[in-house]
Amino acid sequence: MKASAVAAALNLLVSARQPVFIWGGPGIGKSDVVRQLAKAMGVPLKDIRALLLDPVDLRGLPFLGDDHTAKWATPDFLPKDGEGILFLDELNAASAMVQAGCYQLVLDRRLGEYTLPEGWSIIAAGNRETDRAVTTRMPTPLRNRFTHLNFEVDVQEWCEWAIQSAICPEVIAFIRFKPDLLSAFDRDANAFPSPRSWEFVSRILKSAPARDIEHELFSGTVGDGAATEFSAFLRTFRDLPNIDAILLNPHRETVPDNAAAQYAVASALAHYASDTNFDRVCTYLERMPTEFSVLCVRDASLKQPSVRNTAGYTKWAIANHHVIA
Repeated sequence: MKASAVAAALNLLVSARQPVFIWGGPGIGKSDVVRQLAKAMGVPLKDIRALLLDPVDLRGLPFLGDDHTAKWATPDFLPKDGEGILFLDELNAASAMVQAGCYQLVLDRRLGEYTLPEGWSIIAAGNRETDRAVTTRMPTPLRNRFTHLNFEVDVQEWCEWAIQSAICPEVIAFIRFKPDLLSAFDRDANAFPSPRSWEFVSRILKSAPARDIEHELFSGTVGDGAATEFSAFLRTFRDLPNIDAILLNPHRETVPDNAAAQYAVASALAHYASDTNFDRVCTYLERMPTEFSVLCVRDASLKQPSVRNTAGYTKWAIANHHVIA
């Protein structure tokens, strides 16, 4: 399931108070989709890293009550009232004893004397055993307490998220050009491409590293192979026609003739598009292949919805009505 489908399923399951487990590879955004859900629903999120817990952390410490019987002090990280989402991240990386401690919490919404408030829902997440991440096989009784969702990366949805999250246009353009490198898990490498690691690359670019070290920084973030391809693409991106020059003279400025440069120009124009210059953007796009024109307009209108109110957008939409959704 891609991110939008996972989000829709989570929304339904949270409303039904049905515990759900999200499976997916490292760095693909499992935690992010849960945080975004909580934000959209306007409820608090209790993020508990099960990997860091000991069995006693869930049940709490015993103490002697006023009636001289042993009682349990409820852990502070468990919610006391209200409503929200209890997120058990990396649950299947926790020890077998911690996972066993979750049996009652997940199914019966209880843990000894503790009761999970009615308004709270349980979501858990973890890597798959095939990812060779730190995992402890979940006991069958615990697995049977969840609805299981398999999260897979979708390039188009990631690009839409990246545009709205101010990811560098160079990174977005490269992923459009090389979609297979958005997520390419390598179980034996220290660094490999993933949605999370490309976000790190964007942060590095925004920090303006010296040119003589940037390739090593990319390699240490997404791995040697992806870094080599990205560095080559970045050289193409930096040799593009000046965007200001395109906007000043859209009828005459050069249109690249290779795919990598066309992806780069389309993404760069989308990044800088506004309702004041979009007529000129569309004038230049008339000279580009249709697929890149569509890519640019879709990305620009996602980032800056006001461009849809321009004469250039209206003219472009009429001319390209057969290829737009």
